[in-house]
Amino acid sequence: MVAAHRLPVAWDERSGKWKTSPGGLVSALAPVLRENGGVWVGWNGGPGGDTKSFTAAGIRNRPVVLSESEVENHYDGFCTGTIWPLYHDAIRPLEFHRHWWHPHQEVNDRFARAVARAAGPEGKVWVHDYQLQLVPAMVRQRLPGARIGFFLHIPFPPVDIFERLPWRRQVLEGLLGADYLGFQTRRAVLNFAAAAREITGAQGPASALEYDGRLIRAQAVPISVDLAQSKAAGNAPEAKAAAERLRNDLGEPEHVILGVDRLDYSKGIDLRLRAFEVMLQRHPELIGKVSFIQIAVPSREDVGEYQSIRRKVEEMVGRINGRFARASWTPVHYLYRNYSFEDLVGAYLAADVMMITPLRDGMNLVALEYVATRADNRGALILSEFAGAAERLTDALIVNPYDLDALAVALYEAVVMDSVEQTRRMSRLRRTVGRLDVHTWARQNLEAIEG
Repeated sequence: MVAAHRLPVAWDERSGKWKTSPGGLVSALAPVLRENGGVWVGWNGGPGGDTKSFTAAGIRNRPVVLSESEVENHYDGFCTGTIWPLYHDAIRPLEFHRHWWHPHQEVNDRFARAVARAAGPEGKVWVHDYQLQLVPAMVRQRLPGARIGFFLHIPFPPVDIFERLPWRRQVLEGLLGADYLGFQTRRAVLNFAAAAREITGAQGPASALEYDGRLIRAQAVPISVDLAQSKAAGNAPEAKAAAERLRNDLGEPEHVILGVDRLDYSKGIDLRLRAFEVMLQRHPELIGKVSFIQIAVPSREDVGEYQSIRRKVEEMVGRINGRFARASWTPVHYLYRNYSFEDLVGAYLAADVMMITPLRDGMNLVALEYVATRADNRGALILSEFAGAAERLTDALIVNPYDLDALAVALYEAVVMDSVEQTRRMSRLRRTVGRLDVHTWARQNLEAIEG
């Protein structure tokens, strides 16, 4: 039994069929569910709809229906306006509203009811992410004999930030309904265990928390990418041809810098653009020789905070281009649109430098994808120390994105890095990524749930 906020399939109006959704979670768990006859409980992605189970892409799907007001209050409100910024170190003002919290409880209970009906009294249940943190305890109430796991894909904040949440105890009690909890980083595990001890009275280390007469295990099991898919995509002639076309369209610059992000205030896109501007200012010899591509995937376009960051980023792009552009060269190419994985791989191969500077991130799979596709062991990765991936990818140029001077220096070092240093670092990064792929991650978590 998998419970995630979204189903692994989405309805395609053009074909009139259900199509498998992209993403690491779906690619990791779909084969397991197909082989074992499992069920995926999730929201269909829109208001209303049918609750009848159906099979698509070889997976049994059990939809959970949300009303328009529940989408607004539970998802856009509590999940996006409260939990997301809180868990990302409160880097924007937090909102706490009772009229968001109560629908959030109801939606979690609806998920728990659907899980309990499908799982059976001794079933194995794996609940995913911040939208469903109350579900483990709600399932436990209905199925005391079930084995329940939970995985948090985003960071878990320090206690002094988490305790601002008015419903902090309820959230922790919801999570502690699981037998096993997986997190992206060791820091997240320690933060969760500290909060559980301080707020709920749980006792013991993270690996053996005692609460309500039960033993609960929390550990870091970082998610990864589908290595076989990434390597094959990086070696595909189509991807290499796309990379050549991209560099040609840019005017064959000596150096290409790439950023790929969902357009979110937590991703640090504005800080990275500012560092690029400072680098050009300090090193005018690079003017006309280096091009920066920023791919910004649209996200939550109806939310004010996201509209604000989009305006800020687009104004910065305009300012930098207005200041440094030449008739035959544009420094920043800003692409605000959705990209397929295959198109992204072409951009990965074209980039000499990958720049990933989130202010806080659970993992950041783009960093892993970039490394996995670099079969020639060339290229440089700049990575924020606040991305979960930084715990593993220590051969990247690790930076504090808030330190503009250091960020600009790291960017210059990456641009002028010689081929020997690139190969040394990238070969080590590729070995690190190669030790754990997304299928291994899924297997480790499922084994932990079984006990």
